[in-house]
Amino acid sequence: MSGQGWLGRLRAGLSKSSNRIVDGISSVFTRRKLDEEAIEGLEEVLIAADVGPATAAKLAGKIADTRFEKDVTPEAVRRALASEIAAILAPVAKPVGIDPAKKPHVILVIGVNGTGKTTTIGKLAKAMRDDGKRVVLAAGDTFRAAAVEQLKIWGERSGCPVISRPQGADSAGLAYDALQQAQRDNADVLLIDTAGRLHNKANLMAELEKVARVLKKLDPEAPQDCLLVLDATTGQNALSQVSTFREMLPITGLVVTKLDGSAKGGVLVALAEKFAIPIRAVGVGEGADDLKPFDADAFARGLMGLEA
Repeated sequence: MSGQGWLGRLRAGLSKSSNRIVDGISSVFTRRKLDEEAIEGLEEVLIAADVGPATAAKLAGKIADTRFEKDVTPEAVRRALASEIAAILAPVAKPVGIDPAKKPHVILVIGVNGTGKTTTIGKLAKAMRDDGKRVVLAAGDTFRAAAVEQLKIWGERSGCPVISRPQGADSAGLAYDALQQAQRDNADVLLIDTAGRLHNKANLMAELEKVARVLKKLDPEAPQDCLLVLDATTGQNALSQVSTFREMLPITGLVVTKLDGSAKGGVLVALAEKFAIPIRAVGVGEGADDLKPFDADAFARGLMGLEA
């Protein structure tokens, strides 16, 4: 798929978010002059897109600093905002990096149920396979039979072996077996799915800590990565999920899914500003090619409804 094809899909996927922002900015700047009232209106537009109050105030302040009391067009404001947002996002736009010295490079994928963890693993596996990597998948969400079956389907699609156990089996034991298998296979990457039942946080925390602990018995440095998958449609709730999961495990990267279903795409800006955790990839659809490395500039322009 060409880069332009992906950028077009990203822009289309962000349309629910960008349409709200474009309409809001257009209505605020009908007077054309950037005054106090317009700045307040701009803040409200950004907060409605889930950029978050603090970041919205910061962005509006930046626009005020350069253009206050001057005539402005809505497009000029959107272009200036895109530039400021790209600057916030650029430091966290870091794709998943596989360390060739670590065989396998173990990636633990965490997140609440329904965020798209299993699908994300399948898409990552396909991209890595297409890049010539040998990949093993571990169906560690042993509480949901549907998750195991879904991962097996992705394994067949991408040509990756899937390690699974009967429903209700010990997920830490499965992770241990999967790492042994990946080591025997001389695999480049082991992707491990996990449960995400946040309603019982203490149990989930104990389970994830146990998974990490048993992996270290085979490889003291494992897992090399811990990716938290977030659903963009949850908006500001994504920030509380990051805070919760950071208590359980050190998070090395975020994957944000379902941007195509959300009018809250600005939450990525809030995440970058608050946590500075690398955003590894974003998803704008169900297809295998609809998850791609995060590009700060393309995202910022898409969010502001600007041509790629």
